[in-house]
Amino acid sequence: MLGLAPPLSALIFLVLITPVCAWVVFTDLKYMKIRNKAVLALLLIFAVAGPLLLPLDVYGWRWTHALVVFAIGYILNQIAHFGAGDAKFAAVAAPFFSHDLFDVQLTMFLLCAFLLAAFAAHRIFRAIPAVVNATPDWVSWKRKDFPMGLALVGTLWAYLLLAALG
Repeated sequence: MLGLAPPLSALIFLVLITPVCAWVVFTDLKYMKIRNKAVLALLLIFAVAGPLLLPLDVYGWRWTHALVVFAIGYILNQIAHFGAGDAKFAAVAAPFFSHDLFDVQLTMFLLCAFLLAAFAAHRIFRAIPAVVNATPDWVSWKRKDFPMGLALVGTLWAYLLLAALG
């Protein structure tokens, strides 16, 4: 079992976050933006469900994850053109992850895998005229930068799925 929580807790988190994650993927592809409402929704899910699904001491410490990731995201936004929405989403997703060494390594592996896969898939799909013609108003097809929300959502979702599977 991963350090996250019992598999049932991870499954409940997974069910709760899935609509928000789908919304983030859609808005990041279409507008190249992760809406503040989506960030707040994810934050609210952890704030409300967290104390019911995690031991209170674990729940409390998980908030430090958000602060650390937000600080890193802010710095990356300032010096490396990391999107502000990406930084905020990563920060509010951080409390869903355990800080056990195995989980940190797993999270880094998942993030790397999803970055590569999402980037490749996005570039392949935007090269297919039928896909672009079906979604002509999607900003992500026209810009050089990449909708990082795809990789962030994939990482969060896959981590919780693995934890739910035990």
